[in-house]
Amino acid sequence: MFELDVRSRKPIYEQLVEKLKKLIINDVLKEDEKLPSVRELAQQLTINPNTIQKAYRELEAQGYIYSLKGKGSFVHPVEKSENEEGLKKVREELKQLFAEAIYLGMTTEEIQAILREMEGVN
Repeated sequence: MFELDVRSRKPIYEQLVEKLKKLIINDVLKEDEKLPSVRELAQQLTINPNTIQKAYRELEAQGYIYSLKGKGSFVHPVEKSENEEGLKKVREELKQLFAEAIYLGMTTEEIQAILREMEGVN
């Protein structure tokens, strides 16, 4: 599925959260798709199952996945109205990043090219 950098200063569970979010955002993992079990993923990545469980809990708290007792974890369907708070946060982060990029000399055209590139990914 993916690899983690064990030498990174970033905790393994955070890397796992980021990788899974990226797969969900890029539609590699589809809505209602079952994620690997904690045990399966721990064996595949050769890391502690508690680390996987912590990442899954974080993804569930952020609304990216949901769990069904005895069945596993699944990709949460996205509903625009539920994401209003998340969208507000992302807008603020984007404003800060755009301001920094412009300050450092990035042109509007370069920013738009990045946006077009990301639209092509999805």
